[in-house]
Amino acid sequence: MAAKKMSLEECFEGLDDIIVDLQSGELSLEDSFKKYEDGMKLIKKCTETIDKVEKKLIVFENEQE
Repeated sequence: MAAKKMSLEECFEGLDDIIVDLQSGELSLEDSFKKYEDGMKLIKKCTETIDKVEKKLIVFENEQE
């Protein structure tokens, strides 16, 4: 995966692609580990993005009160 700014949807699509590749059973062990690493990076990116949105929502809700 390129180190570009990815939307949350793009991250999820990337994860879906990785899952399909891993479940195919056609990858070498080395390629499987690389896909796993890529997936973990995407999961981290997704988590960071979701955390940022959640913090913005908390701030917004506090401003509304």
